[in-house]
Amino acid sequence: MQKTKWFAAAEDPSIFFEDTPVGRLKKAVWDASPAEIDAILDDYAIPSPSELGQPGTYIQNTPREDVVEKRRKNDIVLVPLGCTENHGMHANSGLDTFNSTMIAEGVRRHTAKHGWEVNLAFPPLNYGGHPYHHIGMPGTVIMPDEVVRETLVYTMAGLWNDGFRKIIFINNHGQTWNIEGAIQDFCKRYQLPGIYRLAEWHRAVREFFVPVERPDSLETHFVHADEAETSVGLLMFGDMIKMSAVKDAWGESFLPDGWIDRSCDTLRRGATWAQSQGHNAIELKSTPGGVVGTPSISTAAKGKRPIAAVLKYLTLLCREILDAYPAGTVPDPEKFTMRTRAELEPFLKEPLSPGWKPIDALPRLGLYEKL
Repeated sequence: MQKTKWFAAAEDPSIFFEDTPVGRLKKAVWDASPAEIDAILDDYAIPSPSELGQPGTYIQNTPREDVVEKRRKNDIVLVPLGCTENHGMHANSGLDTFNSTMIAEGVRRHTAKHGWEVNLAFPPLNYGGHPYHHIGMPGTVIMPDEVVRETLVYTMAGLWNDGFRKIIFINNHGQTWNIEGAIQDFCKRYQLPGIYRLAEWHRAVREFFVPVERPDSLETHFVHADEAETSVGLLMFGDMIKMSAVKDAWGESFLPDGWIDRSCDTLRRGATWAQSQGHNAIELKSTPGGVVGTPSISTAAKGKRPIAAVLKYLTLLCREILDAYPAGTVPDPEKFTMRTRAELEPFLKEPLSPGWKPIDALPRLGLYEKL
């Protein structure tokens, strides 16, 4: 196997990019001038008003005939995921949902402009799953983990049944274990070929949340309702952020620092925050205002480079998936599932075409046939 090559960032040798299309793309964004970053954002029309109520942007606000026509050209669907969560007195509790939807909308606008418009689905999680340390927080609505997972499994099943066999979740909230579980459960239950991905967007471009010595850099590592989240909010939906209400705060730790990473793993520590409990006080007792960090130093300019990076990242992801598997095609069923190609043939046809069968008629297999 050929040895992997890496490129280090000039500003910080601990930041490096792999010599792959993904790594080279991120390095190009890292090295881009402020004017070039502005040009990227302009290409994706960032910022723009929310498109949730704009006809023709999501599957659910588009005439059915147009949905089918778009899907025949590009059967990738981006599914934004968010939550309702206290983000401090200065921010909106739907911050995570608006981050993920507006990022997805930017990708849709860009791909539409270039003739291969990606599909968007309304966010199935507007409340979301939450870690233990969020319990009791006013403004935070916690759904049971099993409800979150099942919601996502059935969302995937419905989209797959409608011909969207490349499903990418864009997550902007601490509920990764639920999304990973949903993807695994869907595959175990149905054994249907497709591309199923979680894009944890801030982790995907975590390099851009590392503080470095340059004017547009964040100055602190990403935690919660802090400089990072507030800066991105100011850029994407500034009218939902009230900087006059900002109050900085830091939580209480019970153990020495160095063990648990920050929100998007920028410090490369041995455990993520989601893999641990008990090392910190819960939010309600230590940071009841909902902030962990210094949102007072936030600016829209600090949010530009991370957003430019994730827009380019998701565009490349969609392009490489579609290049490998054009619309209407999926990975080889006999290599991806325990089923035969002949068995799956009716289910792989275009919905409502001659001989097509819906996922509801699919026999279950093995240990998961009763799920």
